Amino acid sequence: MKRLASLDFMRGLIMVLLALESTGLYEHLFKATAHNYLNGFFVQFFHHPWNGLHFWDLIQPGFMFMAGVSMAYSLHKQKQEGFSWNKSFIKILKRSVWLFFWGVLDYAVRPKGLSFELWDVLTQLSFTTLIAFLVFEWKTSYQILFCIGLLLLTEFLYRFMHVPGFDQPFVDQHNFGNYIDTVLMNKINSGGWVAINCIPTAVHTIAGAIIGKIFLNDMKAKINHLFYTAVGCLLLGYGLDFIGITPIIKRIATSSFTIVSLGYCLLGLLICYWWIDLLNHRKYLFFFKVVGMNSLFIYLFFEIVGARWLNEYSAQISNGVLAMVSSLTLLNQIISSLVIFSLEWGLCYFLYNKKIFFKL
Repeated sequence: MKRLASLDFMRGLIMVLLALESTGLYEHLFKATAHNYLNGFFVQFFHHPWNGLHFWDLIQPGFMFMAGVSMAYSLHKQKQEGFSWNKSFIKILKRSVWLFFWGVLDYAVRPKGLSFELWDVLTQLSFTTLIAFLVFEWKTSYQILFCIGLLLLTEFLYRFMHVPGFDQPFVDQHNFGNYIDTVLMNKINSGGWVAINCIPTAVHTIAGAIIGKIFLNDMKAKINHLFYTAVGCLLLGYGLDFIGITPIIKRIATSSFTIVSLGYCLLGLLICYWWIDLLNHRKYLFFFKVVGMNSLFIYLFFEIVGARWLNEYSAQISNGVLAMVSSLTLLNQIISSLVIFSLEWGLCYFLYNKKIFFKL
C-alpha cells in the first residue's frame, strides 16, 4: 500500500499552524500590522466571531477530515493483516476512549481549580471517530445519506427544541447547544462553542473515510468527480447562508458551515494530491512530515506543557536577551514565538530521528 504523501503534508501543515498559534505568533503579527493592509490577512488566523468564515475556522474540520482519511488507510492495513471487525472495533473504541480522556484533561486544569469541559477537538474527535468506524463498511450512498441525516438532526435540534431561554437557533448563548452544555457541564462557553458540535462534525470524519477508500481504490479516475463535489459543497454551503436559510457559524457548526468547510477540505486535499502525489513535488515536505508523524503528541505538548510552562519560560529568556539589542517589543515577541516553535519542531525532529511515534 503506497503511502499518501499529500495526507502526510496536510496533517503536518495543520499541526504546524496549530503549534504556531499556541505560541501567540498570530496575535503578535495582528498587533504589528494594526495600521496597514496586512492586518486583513492576519485576521484570517482567528476564528470568526459568529456569522461568517475565516481561514482559521477550517483548521478543526481539516483535522477531523484528515483523521477520517487516515482511518481508511489504517483499517485497510488491519484487514490485510487479518483483523476481524470485532478486533478493529475494540482498537477504535480504545482510541476513542483515550482521545476523550486527553481532550478532557487538556481543559481540566484551570487557575481556579479542576474543570470538566467537552469543547476540545480531541473530545469531539473521540465521538466522530467512533461514528465513522461504525458506518465505515456501509455503501457510500448509505454513508452519504447518514451524513445528511446528521445535518438534518442538527437543524431539527436547533430549530424545534424550544427550551425556554435557549430557543433562538442561531443566537450566541441562547441556542439549543448552549442548553445541552448546561445539562452536561453546568456551564456555557463564553466563546459560544458547544459540545454537540460533535454531531454535525462527524460528517467531516465520515467524509474523510469515504475519500480515503476512494484513494485506496482508483483515485485518478475519480479526481474530476471529487473536484465537482467540492465545488458543489462550497456553492451549497454559501448558498444556504446567502439566502438566509442557515447562517455559516463555526462555533455551533451549523449545517451550512459543515458543508462549506467540507468543500474546502476536499478541495485542499485534491490540490495537494495533484501537486504532491501526481506531479511528485516532494522537495520541502520533510519540515511538515516531522510534525505530522507525531501529531497527537505535539498537540498535547503545546496545549498542556507549552501553554502552562514552556511558552512563558522560553519567552522570558528570549525577550530578556533580545531586549539587550532591541527596544521593539512587538518584534521581540514575534521572535520569541518563533523560538518557541523552533523548540517544539526540534522535539518532533528528535522523536522522528529516534523513530518514536506516539499513537493511540
